[in-house]
Amino acid sequence: MKSLLDEKALLIRIGIKRKDMYRMAKKLGLTHPRVVSISQELDHLLNRYQEKVS
Repeated sequence: MKSLLDEKALLIRIGIKRKDMYRMAKKLGLTHPRVVSISQELDHLLNRYQEKVS
């Protein structure tokens, strides 16, 4: 049960991070350091999620 809750929490965090990245990219451009940093954070969350479901 805890694993399922962890997966759902990760999916929520992924969705929020993705929206943040899109918003910042629209405002600052795709290559802005802040956008790149958010993208890397999103990658980390996606990797963690993939490890949990594999």
